[in-house]
Amino acid sequence: MNEPLQAYARKFLKEELAKLPPDNQKLFKLMYGRCNGLRSVEDAEAMTVEEVVDEIPYQSLDWAIQQVQNTLKKQGKT
Repeated sequence: MNEPLQAYARKFLKEELAKLPPDNQKLFKLMYGRCNGLRSVEDAEAMTVEEVVDEIPYQSLDWAIQQVQNTLKKQGKT
């Protein structure tokens, strides 16, 4: 994925995550903010959603977007 597409995907992901309640955002931070277990749960929870999204490897952006969109659908927010 080229840089402009990555930037768009990150922006889109941040906007969609903002629609989710704090519990869902916390789960997202734990899923993507732990750096494969190298970062503690407490440190991942202390990060902002934006910081977590900025660290997501480009290969995982599509999957992260799909997960967030599915959660929004389940909650009736899309």
